[in-house]
Amino acid sequence: MNAIDGLAGGLAPQEVSLDVLREKYAHGSERSIGDVRRRVAHALAALEPESVRAEHEARFVRAQQQGFVPAGRINAAAGRQLRATLINCFVQPVGDAITGSDDGLPGIYTALAEAAETLRRGGGVGYDFSAIRPHGSKVHGTASQASGPVSYMEVFDASCRTVESAGARRGAQMGVLRVDHPDIERFIAAKDGGALTNFNISVGVTDAFMRAVENDAGFELVHRAEPGDELLAAGSHRREDGLWVYRTVRARMLWESIMLSTYDHAEPGVLFIDRMNLENNLWYCERLAATNPCGEQPLPAYGCCDLGSLNLTAFVDAPFTPDARLDFERLREVATVAVRMLDLVLDATEWPLAQQKLEAHQKRRIGLGFLGLGSALVMLGLRYDSEAGRAMAARIAEELRDSAYAASIDLAREKGAFPLFDADQYLRGQFVARLPQALRDAIREHGIRNSHLLSIAPTGTISLAFADNASNGIEPPYAWTYLRKKRTADGGTRSYEVADHAWRLYRQAGNDMEELPPSFVTALEMRALDHLRMVQAVQPFIDTAISKTVNVPEDYPYDDFRGLYLEAWRAGLKGLATYRPNTVLGSVLSIAPRPDAQSNTVPAADPEQPVALPDDDPLRKRFERRPLGELESVTSKIEYSTQEGRKSAYLTVSFLRTEGVWEGRPVAIERPFEFFMPANQRTGGHQWITASMRLLSMVARAGGPIARALADMRDVVWEKGPVRCGHLLREDGVAVPVYHDSEVAAIAFMLQRILIRRGFLDEQGNQAPVPQLARAFAARSGMGADVGKPAPQPAAVANTEDALPALSSTNGAKCPECGARALRKVDGCTRCASCHYVGECG
Repeated sequence: MNAIDGLAGGLAPQEVSLDVLREKYAHGSERSIGDVRRRVAHALAALEPESVRAEHEARFVRAQQQGFVPAGRINAAAGRQLRATLINCFVQPVGDAITGSDDGLPGIYTALAEAAETLRRGGGVGYDFSAIRPHGSKVHGTASQASGPVSYMEVFDASCRTVESAGARRGAQMGVLRVDHPDIERFIAAKDGGALTNFNISVGVTDAFMRAVENDAGFELVHRAEPGDELLAAGSHRREDGLWVYRTVRARMLWESIMLSTYDHAEPGVLFIDRMNLENNLWYCERLAATNPCGEQPLPAYGCCDLGSLNLTAFVDAPFTPDARLDFERLREVATVAVRMLDLVLDATEWPLAQQKLEAHQKRRIGLGFLGLGSALVMLGLRYDSEAGRAMAARIAEELRDSAYAASIDLAREKGAFPLFDADQYLRGQFVARLPQALRDAIREHGIRNSHLLSIAPTGTISLAFADNASNGIEPPYAWTYLRKKRTADGGTRSYEVADHAWRLYRQAGNDMEELPPSFVTALEMRALDHLRMVQAVQPFIDTAISKTVNVPEDYPYDDFRGLYLEAWRAGLKGLATYRPNTVLGSVLSIAPRPDAQSNTVPAADPEQPVALPDDDPLRKRFERRPLGELESVTSKIEYSTQEGRKSAYLTVSFLRTEGVWEGRPVAIERPFEFFMPANQRTGGHQWITASMRLLSMVARAGGPIARALADMRDVVWEKGPVRCGHLLREDGVAVPVYHDSEVAAIAFMLQRILIRRGFLDEQGNQAPVPQLARAFAARSGMGADVGKPAPQPAAVANTEDALPALSSTNGAKCPECGARALRKVDGCTRCASCHYVGECG
């Protein structure tokens, strides 16, 4: 580094780097990287004995100049006399009780309050919700049935959205559910309709489940809570170990539902929890069930992530030349100082909860990793997706491991080992057993200061602010130049053109930018398997985990995608996350337009172009639409009875006519566009009525899943008792009254009836297929009967939504899960088009 505020190679800071630095990390009179580094060094050195404080402060500044980048919370808050934590992420335990505690775990609302305090102080939170009893299980205290973990996740999601993190940092959460939990299918689909926006979600997968997948065997979904009477009547039973078996599923079909959701929505992620525990240094005194929000730290209850990274580009000498090399001696020196700094962070931080402080001080976990691997390999002339690139990454990780463990042993000699250290047990750990014998001997003799030392985290904003946009963590560069969208204070967005650090250095050296060397390879220019192989090469040297996203192109074959996860498990990885771009997920990063590369051009939005519908909308598969004509409205008077008496209201649904192309043929349909219900002023205005109608209207105007939104509303329960509203015809023609769990549910039912009569929904409230909508619209508008008639479909249909017939409820068998007559044979298996239940196959 040239100077305290300089960048490698004498590069001037990029505009986005300065903006991110000053917005997130520099405060008061601080204007440069150097100002932040000095503040952090001074704050941590203040915890050393006064006689050596100045010496350590100078070492801490120098280590940051040479390539150590503390995590974002440390750079943002150290030395600022704030009550914000310096720790990035935590795991919050959640029990099954409403309040108090359950089997040593805090009850749901106790955990909610603790998590809110952690989020408020600036920490992200991970949770394992598996202790919460399943939907439909007994709640003996109130003689009722449980609503299940997904419903409580919505409460945690709302809390996170409401509580502003310290420094205006958006709260981050990770929700985990074990694959053997009876609500696992609900969990997998929990985000499909746009819910849980403040959560990443991952399934905790066991080795037993993966073996069942390989063997195409049955797999039991179990819980310690007793099932409800209906579930018992359906066959739920208790095992000898005391757990209740709710039902047995075909493991491959459950795995398929995880894979399909991940392929379409990039979630849920997969955590191989048995591998996490097998490799845990503290296997003898803790159990891992969840991770922090980005997945690089499997943590026990109240565990924390104390993170920092080495910027690998700062250790490359003579880049882009035959003499390019990585200075391992300097890397070892900086890593040694970084371990000391991170250990001090545990004493310098404000802890949101006393339990977190105790947990951290008992084990003194830290997570030193690296950033800029992709950029550094380019500077060394090595392709990220080559054997040579993986070998270099593995050597870096091994050198980092040995240096960090040696430094922690030295700290133990000086300050003492972590309190829960047990030499015999610790040295029996599977990861520790792979350490060089000299380190193992030193651990037995002197102990070790920190139970865990290594973690490779995502480093997005600190890479921008402190490393000139060196590549993120272990990742390869996303693109050499790209546009980055950034939220502004007024709620808008601003786009910056950002360049990769290695690309800038190469350009500054006067090289030909039209003919980049082979080492310049980006994330989407390599095979997905090569992303996986990089994690496989590095993971043996990392004692916790690695945050790595396997990028796959939009047209990546599904069978190959599914194979990635099986390969990850067989390779002994601790988890896997993938990203396949699509219209639902969008992107924070967009490749900048380049006149010489048509494939990289980002066209401007054209209001005259058809509007893309969400991937989970049955209209989307082959139908693009544009508005046509005026709105047509339908108003219906409804009457319903509650314990407060009889009520009446008017519901209005406005429809928008649209036209498009289906299977290459022009069609016209209509969709709901606006929902309206006047609030009853005599009962206080019913703000929930206005809010519900506005939200439904927003979903409709965005082309979202109306059927799913109304189904969710019908699940809303209140404490005032049942609501009688509407009638349904039995098969014998007798009209029977319908009872609902709340006024919201009753109104959703009546809205469904309006849409069913209009032909937009079928009798079960499911989305009608496009051909049926086109025929209904043609009949109403007096157009020919053949308008919109689709081409004949093949017998075998790959997508269940394409397989939905254009008729009513009598076309399907009754679903054992939800009761809808929507159970049909698809791809050799019985599937419910209403709740996505999968039954027998073959």
